[in-house]
Amino acid sequence: MTSETIVAALVCSGMTGALAFAYFRMKERALRAELYAREQEAREKSRRDLEAMTLEARLKASEEFSKARSELESSLAEQRNRLVQAELRIVEREGVVSRQLDRFAQQEAELRQRSELLELARSANEQDRETLRQLIQERRALLEQAAHLTSVSARTLLLKEVESEAAKDASDLSRRILEEAKSNAETEARRIIGIALQRYAGAHTFETTTATVSLTGDDMKGRIIGREGRNIRSFEAVTGVTVLVDDTPNAVVLSGFDPVRREVARQAMERLILDGRIHPTRIEEVVGTVNLEMDAFIGQTGENAAFRAGVSPLHPDIARALGKLHFRHSFSQNVLEHCIEVSHLCGLMAAELGEDVAAAKRAGLLHDIGKAMSHEIEGPHAIVGANFLKQLGESPEIINAVASHHDEVPHENLFGVLVSAGDAMSASRPGSRSESMTTYIKRLENLEQIARNYPGVEKAFAVQAGRELRVLVRPDQLDDHAALRLARDIARKIEDELLYPGQIRITVIRETRCVEFAK
Repeated sequence: MTSETIVAALVCSGMTGALAFAYFRMKERALRAELYAREQEAREKSRRDLEAMTLEARLKASEEFSKARSELESSLAEQRNRLVQAELRIVEREGVVSRQLDRFAQQEAELRQRSELLELARSANEQDRETLRQLIQERRALLEQAAHLTSVSARTLLLKEVESEAAKDASDLSRRILEEAKSNAETEARRIIGIALQRYAGAHTFETTTATVSLTGDDMKGRIIGREGRNIRSFEAVTGVTVLVDDTPNAVVLSGFDPVRREVARQAMERLILDGRIHPTRIEEVVGTVNLEMDAFIGQTGENAAFRAGVSPLHPDIARALGKLHFRHSFSQNVLEHCIEVSHLCGLMAAELGEDVAAAKRAGLLHDIGKAMSHEIEGPHAIVGANFLKQLGESPEIINAVASHHDEVPHENLFGVLVSAGDAMSASRPGSRSESMTTYIKRLENLEQIARNYPGVEKAFAVQAGRELRVLVRPDQLDDHAALRLARDIARKIEDELLYPGQIRITVIRETRCVEFAK
């Protein structure tokens, strides 16, 4: 290669590098210009966004400030109104207090004036009393001079003479009264009792402890029992009555010693059979409805008993307690019918003796009302009934007649004696009472009472004619192990305290129910 060629190549190479440098320089300037323009555009956009955000924040702050100021103004206005109303009330009360103070001041002045007048009158009375005392002493001195005796001696002599004469008269009178009473009392008592019994005759029926419910068909027995016996168990748990399903065609037997429970169970069973829907929830609903109706029936029964006995209207609580006696029996005798009979007998005997017939009838009707509360209050039924009547404002003569008809308190009037006689007459009539029924009912009541005495027991029912005791416990107070111990304790208690044939089964039921409603 020649030098000229080398020089030409170098020159071409230098020109190419210069051109490339110039190109890149221009490219750099163009890029810088573009970047500067973009930067300016971004700054301008940021400035505009910042101004918009600032404006929006100012508007929002202004709006919130206006809203807060309006709320504050309304609150201040409301407070001003309340203050104004309070100020008006205070002014009004100040006026009332001022008037009362004026009235009190006037009354105080009147009382002070009356006190002064009373003081003057008292002074005048003291002077008159002193004058009278002096006159009495002067007169006594004159009498002592005339009789040659002191006042003490004269009084002693007079009292001795009067006492001697009164003792002699009293002795003669008492002896004569006793002789006449002995000769006439027995004859008169027999006459009065005979007349009363002849004029009143009551019917007596022997009460049973079972009730039979007719069925539409034998297939209804299966529905009463329910799947795995859940329906019959629920019915027995709610009512406390045993349901006996045997081979008797088209009938089931309800067994229970408490006649109120038995009647509730009978009516509930009849309604369930007519309705056809027999399940635990429906059973509880029907039994609750029958219980409410039974409460109304008890009150109406008490009022009807007062009407039948010819007694003036009773207090509603007394009428309800009297109605409960319709379902109680003493030695198989219906207690309410017994009370009505005693009421009539007392009225007839009071008429023969010339006493108050209405009061005698009222005392006879209410004499056994304490038996309606035998499970609620401890004590003899005569005392319990008398206390119950006293709380409800009965007259003292009726209260004493009820309390004393078994001679537990002294007789203060003749009505207690009449009630005792009428009670004995009604109870001793042929066919009126049976000893075995009372013993049976008492044993069942003792069974239930033993279970109720333990803590945690909610209800207790003696079923199967006293061969089984079912005890419902509160699940929040006793767990399963405590329920087992309770069953053993009750069994030992029954063995120690009661006499009974065969054996008694104790069933302790602990059940937890969780109920919610989807709305």
